[in-house]
Amino acid sequence: MELDLWAQLPSVLPEIGLTTLAVVVLFADIYGSPATRRNVVFVSALGMALLALVPLIWQPEPALYEHGALLWGGMVNYDPLSQIFKVMLLLAGAVTCLMAAGDKGVGDKGEFYLIVIVATLGGLMMSSAADLILVFVALETLSIPLYMLASFRRGDQRSAEGGMKYFLYGAFASAIMLFGFSLLYGFAGTTNLAGIADAMSGGLEDGLVAVMTALVMVVVGFGFKISAVPFHFWTPDVYEGAPTPVTAFVSVSSKAASFALLLRFLTAVFPAELAIAGVVIQDFWVNLLVVVSIVSMTLGNVVALRQSNIKRLLAYSSIAQAGYTLIGVAALQGANDSLAVASVSFYMFMYIFTNLLVFGAVILFIAKTDTEEISDMAGLNRRSPWLALFITIGLLSLGGIPPAAGFFGKFFLFQAAVNSNLVGLALIAVTNAIIALYYYLVVIKVMYVDIGPDDDKPIAIPRVYGWSLGITALVVILLGTVAVTPIYDWAVLGAAGL
Repeated sequence: MELDLWAQLPSVLPEIGLTTLAVVVLFADIYGSPATRRNVVFVSALGMALLALVPLIWQPEPALYEHGALLWGGMVNYDPLSQIFKVMLLLAGAVTCLMAAGDKGVGDKGEFYLIVIVATLGGLMMSSAADLILVFVALETLSIPLYMLASFRRGDQRSAEGGMKYFLYGAFASAIMLFGFSLLYGFAGTTNLAGIADAMSGGLEDGLVAVMTALVMVVVGFGFKISAVPFHFWTPDVYEGAPTPVTAFVSVSSKAASFALLLRFLTAVFPAELAIAGVVIQDFWVNLLVVVSIVSMTLGNVVALRQSNIKRLLAYSSIAQAGYTLIGVAALQGANDSLAVASVSFYMFMYIFTNLLVFGAVILFIAKTDTEEISDMAGLNRRSPWLALFITIGLLSLGGIPPAAGFFGKFFLFQAAVNSNLVGLALIAVTNAIIALYYYLVVIKVMYVDIGPDDDKPIAIPRVYGWSLGITALVVILLGTVAVTPIYDWAVLGAAGL
């Protein structure tokens, strides 16, 4: 379906808006008055929040929207799936900016917000990329700013070390993924994702091993981005060393954008119909992802049991969450595709708000107490009941306890696994969820039961910070109650474009 330039414009309006916002923030920080520079945080947050409305209120013709379209020369997918993840990423960027304002290390740095905007722009491009060239450009547009953010505190040895490890691992993973892309291009003679599958289904009977190799290389690259085992080694050090707002942003933005692209990549390049030398390629990557999912869940949860640092605990929790989400990707089989895609989309939607809620509260706790140890959170309920409540809601959501959003997030993933005859994987996931619940409850017990030496020293929550945490907590509760159906139905619609 050929569309003129103006008809294609809505598909990239959020990206255009972010680029404009980045220029505005840059000039405001460089040339603005001190009062203007202090307001950069609000300009950044409000700008991204308003741009999140664009995919909701500016939609193309219903037929085009429901079935998806390849626009801009076949480079961009315009479908519900891309719109869902764009809304997620923009809201994540907006909340991150507000929460960063309370961090004394990055809150007054205008360049911090500029880098967050550029990283978000890369995530948006990833969510709609339909060509290998745009895929790689988008990946690096997201990754390079994250490397900068991880080492943002130049005088902090842990931040510098975390940023360097993140950069080295990331460069290595990107090189492996790019080599896999080059192999796929060599097989197909095209960089279009759908065109690669069409070309390989023709005459590639002698290329089974090479195709498998390319697939594994691509999975390695995605595995790094989502911090899945065994590509997770950077995660604990980066999470602990990076400024806490950066840790929050890295934990959600990279993961959400990567899962959006992974869903699209596997279904487009290695669909169920593709068979080489009698081997169905989908069977191979499904089994591969099942193994990665199991190992990620198990290792993340078991190692998290021994953590005494709250940021490292959340790092291993993030690894386990990647394993849970991979359940939905592995369930992409046949008639259950729509349920699998919907389960991943819903889980990422709730995970973004849940993780930002937990990290936002932790940011404030660290800023006020200058400690990251779980034992130092003793008596937090007596020092700041609201702060303890926000952390509790977030942890219960990560653990899958109703009425928080995590309950339905895990339910939809496990349901997708059972519908795809992955019952064993679902049982292992349930077992891991029980293990995870233990270390989440330990943190809650410390806050509410243990007695700390500073019980009589209250922790004040700044008004703007309190509003951002309160709204985020409310979203987590709504996603676990009245908002489940509309968001999940929207996620089901997102599968149509695939």
